[in-house]
Amino acid sequence: MISIERSLVMPRWSRVAVPVASLILAAIIAGIVLLVSGHDPLDTYRQIYEASFTSAGALTATFVYATPLLFTGLGVALAFRMRVWNIGGEGQLYMGAVGASGVGLLFGGWPLPILIVLMALGGALAGLAWALIPGLLRAYLKTNEILVSLMLNYVAGLFMYYLIYDSTSYWRDLTSASALVFPQGKYLLPSANWPGLTLGSFTLPFGFIFGTVLAVVLLALIRYTRFGFEMRVMGDSPAAANYAGMRTKRKIVSVMALSGSMAGLAGASQIGDFGHVLDPRGLQQAGYGYTGIVVAALALYNPLAVVIVSILIGALTNAGFALQGPSFPSGLVGTMEGIILFSVLGGEFLGRYRIRFGRATEPVRSVDDEPGAEVAP
Repeated sequence: MISIERSLVMPRWSRVAVPVASLILAAIIAGIVLLVSGHDPLDTYRQIYEASFTSAGALTATFVYATPLLFTGLGVALAFRMRVWNIGGEGQLYMGAVGASGVGLLFGGWPLPILIVLMALGGALAGLAWALIPGLLRAYLKTNEILVSLMLNYVAGLFMYYLIYDSTSYWRDLTSASALVFPQGKYLLPSANWPGLTLGSFTLPFGFIFGTVLAVVLLALIRYTRFGFEMRVMGDSPAAANYAGMRTKRKIVSVMALSGSMAGLAGASQIGDFGHVLDPRGLQQAGYGYTGIVVAALALYNPLAVVIVSILIGALTNAGFALQGPSFPSGLVGTMEGIILFSVLGGEFLGRYRIRFGRATEPVRSVDDEPGAEVAP
């Protein structure tokens, strides 16, 4: 008989050793896959490192890809930590981009610090509002938030397309010569572009700085506040939370709202930091909301670990685009991401649980179990 038991005590060293060992195992497995597909593993790893960090402009590009993953990863990590399965980060990012671009176009001439705050609020509130739909339905009507939030991704994507391709909305450019040939969105004024921190040839996006500060705030919220304590209790034991009189419905709604607002900030960063225009096709092809689930899972739902993992996945994504060609298909990068994910999650499972092999034992029978038995007074 095989049984799985939770380990009651986890040594502190295992919190570092298990993830490191999992990454080493992932590198070995990925190396075997590369070898079978006709690539030299060591040479491929060298190319990935150079394309991600040391080549001209590589480090900046890595952080460009990492920034939206940081926000969506934080949103997923917060929700999943309480066992609220928000799969709608993609759609919440779309709505955040719609909200931030609308605010940026409306107040484009305002001072940049004020405009950044307004765009961030616009994106966060739009993502929050979109996440409230599955949150309220889950809390008060017991619907499945996985299905609802997933379906809303497609609704948000179609809404973006409608604004740019099928309407004369405020977001669509109706004046330029290029827009008369092919529909496109209005670009923000150059004065509305978010500033980055330039260090030599490297530029750190403003959104990544903001996301890192947000990760620290979320960690403090989870560990040192009553809100975080109740959230952890609900994640570990919903029955205990109900017994203690915690307002679980309000907590579900509030966690979904916070999760959606962070995905909305990813959309705001995409507009303010990088695209400066609402681009439905570009946002949908990137898939940052879905990749954020991978980032959160690899980080084991720890906000600070999300910062590190977002850089790792951003580096792999950047390398995949840089190395993509007939001899290096983009699917190899996705395969490597999947190997890393399963290795880390498998290592975490084996670290927290142990598998026991043995024969099934007879249950202890009491006197009451014997037919016709009487209990002595």
